[in-house]
Amino acid sequence: MKKIRTKHNRIFLDEFKILFILLFLLLAIGLVGQISANNGELFGTSVQNHILRIFSGILILYAVYSCNLRIFYSYAYVFYAVTLLALVIVEVLGVIRLGAQRWINFGLFTMQPSEPMKISLILALARYYSLLTPLEITELKKHYIPICLTLIPTLFVLKQPDLGSAALLFGTGFGVIFLAGFPKKIFATAIGAGIAALPFGWFFLHDYQKNRILTFLDPDRDPCGIGYHVLQSKIAIGSGGLWGKGFLCSTQSKLDFLPEKNTDFIFTTISEEFGFVGGCVIILLFIGLVGYFFWVSMKEKSTFSRLLCGGLAILLFLHTFVNIAMVMGILPVVGIPLPFLSYGGSSMLTFMVSCGLIMSALANKKI
Repeated sequence: MKKIRTKHNRIFLDEFKILFILLFLLLAIGLVGQISANNGELFGTSVQNHILRIFSGILILYAVYSCNLRIFYSYAYVFYAVTLLALVIVEVLGVIRLGAQRWINFGLFTMQPSEPMKISLILALARYYSLLTPLEITELKKHYIPICLTLIPTLFVLKQPDLGSAALLFGTGFGVIFLAGFPKKIFATAIGAGIAALPFGWFFLHDYQKNRILTFLDPDRDPCGIGYHVLQSKIAIGSGGLWGKGFLCSTQSKLDFLPEKNTDFIFTTISEEFGFVGGCVIILLFIGLVGYFFWVSMKEKSTFSRLLCGGLAILLFLHTFVNIAMVMGILPVVGIPLPFLSYGGSSMLTFMVSCGLIMSALANKKI
C-alpha cells in the first residue's frame, strides 16, 4: 500500500510539473517582453508592477488551489451575483479610460469586473448543469437559464463599450453550454442564424468599432489613423524575420512606432526581437497549456469539474487566439490582452485563478 501511494504521489507531482513548467516559461517570456517594452529599464515602474503582479498572482493561485473545490461549487452563484453587481456599479461609478467605462477604482488598485466575470460565469454554468440529469440536459428548456446567465453580463460589458470582452464572455458561455450537452442540431442552427444576423449587428456598433472593422477589411484605408496599430504591428512582426533582431534591438518598439507595446501588442514586441521562432515558441506554449486544461477536463468524473476545466480551457484558447490573430491582422483590433504576458492586473488575476482551479480539480478534491 505504501508503494502504491508513493507511486501515485510521484505521478501526481509529474502532472503538476507540466503546468508549472508551461506557466513558468510563459511568465518568464512575459517579463522579458515587459523589460523590452520598457526599453531595458529593469527597475522601471511598469516592470516592477508586472513583477509584483506575478508574485501576487502566484500567491492567489496557491490560495485557490488550497481551497476545497466544494467551496467554489457551493458559492458559484454568489460569485456570479457579486461580479454581476460589480458590472452594474461600473455603469454608475466606473473609471473612464480611453473613452470606455470599464474599471472600478479601489484606491490602491483598479479592477476590470469583466475579467472575474469570465470565471464566475463558468462556475455558475458548471454548477447549474451539475444538478441536471442526462435526460434533462437533452431538453431545450433546461438551457434557457444558462443562456440568460451568459447574455446578461455580455450585454453589460457590451454597453461599456468593450466588444472584445463581450465576445469572449459570449463565446466562453456558449462553449460551456455546448460541452454540457446542448442539442447539436439546434446549436448548429443557432450558429447559422447568428452568422446570418451579423450584418444587422452593424447598426448597433459604435463609430470606432465600425471603423475598426472597415480597416480590418481594407487595411490601407486609414494607415495614419485607425489602421495605424495593425499596420505597425505587422511591420514589426515581419521585420523580425526568422530569428529576430535580438533582445532590446527592435526598432518599431524602441522608437515608439508600436502603440500599446506592453499590453495588447506584447506578442508583437517579442516577435520583433525574437522573430518567427520566438513567436512560434509562445504559440506552442499556449497550445500546451490549453491542451493541459482540456486533458484535466477529460480526467474529471464529476460534471461540475469537467465543465469547469473545459470552460477554463475555452476561455484561455479564445483569449490567446483573439489576441495573436488581432496583432497579426487576422481579426479586427478589439483590445484583448495576451494571458500571462500582457501588462494588466485583472488579466493576470483571472488566469492565475484559472490555474489554481485546474490544480484543485486535478488534486481530486471531491465536491
